[in-house]
Amino acid sequence: MKLVVGIADMKVLKDPDITLITFSLGSCIGVSLYDPAAKIGGLLHFMLPDSKIDPQKAQKNPWMFADSGIPLFFKEAYRLGAEKKRLEVKVVGGAQILDDSQFFNIGKKNYMALRKIFWANQVLISAEEVGGNVHRTLSLELSSGRTWVKIQGGQKKEL
Repeated sequence: MKLVVGIADMKVLKDPDITLITFSLGSCIGVSLYDPAAKIGGLLHFMLPDSKIDPQKAQKNPWMFADSGIPLFFKEAYRLGAEKKRLEVKVVGGAQILDDSQFFNIGKKNYMALRKIFWANQVLISAEEVGGNVHRTLSLELSSGRTWVKIQGGQKKEL
């Protein structure tokens, strides 16, 4: 069964019958994590790098921002029994969409925020599909940890 993770949302589960999927990863970033021993996996779809731009929104929906969503995402995986040293982490998105002048650079800022958080917490990325100017879809099969990305107008490929 497919379970959709919406924009500014996250799900972490231990259910081998579920495939998590998130759509519309333009400048947004999708993060998948999977612990192969515990069979715990999750997807996070965040929109913006820094919750300080709107603390009220961040309080209401921490998944919207990298700095508030990423730590809570990992904590939920650990709460369910995942272990950091076993995690396979994959990153998709961070494109330059609707900003031809590159004035806002939201995709790049999202990716930089993610990398800073990962660096500070010694989280390694197993695979990534980032940048460019296309939308992507990310899916994670919880029974196996297999992760796919589908690029707008292209083929689905395994990460």
